[in-house]
Amino acid sequence: MLLHHCASVLTLWISMAQVVSQEDRERTTALKDLLSRIDLDELMKKDEPPFTFPETLEEFEYAFNENGQLRHIRTGEPFVFNAREDLHRWNQKRYEALGEIITQYVYGLLETQCNMTRVYLPVDPAEGEPCSFIYVTKDALSNPSKLLVLIQGSGVVRAGQWARRLIINQDLNSGTQIPFITRAIQEGYGVMVLNPNENYLEIEKPETTSSPLGALDEQLEEPAEKKERKDDKEGSKKKEFYEKYRNPQKEAETERIPIRDNGSSEEHVLYVWDHFVSGAAAKNVFIVAHSYGGLSFVELMNQREAEVKHKVCAVALTDSAHNIWLQDTTKTTQDWMQQNCCNWVSSPEPLDTPLDSMLPDCPRVSAGTEKHELTSWMSFDSIFHFFNEVLEAQEYEESQETSSSVTTRSGSHKSKHQDL
Repeated sequence: MLLHHCASVLTLWISMAQVVSQEDRERTTALKDLLSRIDLDELMKKDEPPFTFPETLEEFEYAFNENGQLRHIRTGEPFVFNAREDLHRWNQKRYEALGEIITQYVYGLLETQCNMTRVYLPVDPAEGEPCSFIYVTKDALSNPSKLLVLIQGSGVVRAGQWARRLIINQDLNSGTQIPFITRAIQEGYGVMVLNPNENYLEIEKPETTSSPLGALDEQLEEPAEKKERKDDKEGSKKKEFYEKYRNPQKEAETERIPIRDNGSSEEHVLYVWDHFVSGAAAKNVFIVAHSYGGLSFVELMNQREAEVKHKVCAVALTDSAHNIWLQDTTKTTQDWMQQNCCNWVSSPEPLDTPLDSMLPDCPRVSAGTEKHELTSWMSFDSIFHFFNEVLEAQEYEESQETSSSVTTRSGSHKSKHQDL
């Protein structure tokens, strides 16, 4: 009887354990199903903040100190790019917003510190037509002796800047053209500051709804292969943003209206030459051209070779992007550049160390730095020394001339950069 009772209890316990085990399995299965429906990556995403930024340096809480360095007004620390971790696109937009403020700040320095004036391009704009501008000193066109023309490289930099990165992270002297302008004025030059990257007016596109028939026509006109590549590219971009942010900010679509005869750096340099430099009173024109500005100068020579040879006394290039073969320059242009130009390039060698020239255009010397954007500032003193040597050689030869001798500018002086 006792054995029978024990067997009954054991059977009951086994039955209860099976029921509990079944319930646990069901709960475990339900929990796994719930977890499988949760996107952990989605939970890790951050809301991307709106692209609204301060509009002045004061609102950014930054200012330039007595050394021309950008510092936080409360902490005294340099500019910090990563203001928000894991929000690279937002940080980049913030940096660009600060850059636009820096551009206006430099314009103000050109006008107040250097006493320069804006001259708008084109010179005959129609009402409402987009315009660019350059900066000139009061005597830029009337100075009978010397005119200095400054041409920057490509990118976001505008009139008066060599490199935005240097202005923000280093100082105003290394990143702006102001030291060149100030010294040139002190040495009796008229000065003209070009603006080769101000090529268009950017406006926001109005929101329009296209008809289904219009969209169908566009699809029919566009080759399938091209459309597929474009869709893949756009899809990849959207996927990248949506993988990073829960609600990525949508940027406004814009369109660019080119500025007449100034739609590129090359067009701008040619236009300023035709309308200003060629008619300037200066007997001697000197040019400093950085990076892509050097390419634009060589293109100017291709278009106006005789005029440039007659008017320009010497050209200082800094890490120039020109290529005499790709730009199809003439042999006479190459010979003139060999005698009248010098290119200070990024190099680990000490400043002014002669370097091998890869192309038969102009001598190359070290700028004393391996940083491309620093080449203009590092070669600052050497450039003015080069210009002064050229002037001294010219004055000496003119003093040796007799009334019957005629010396052309292209052969009027020796390449003084070899003496640096």
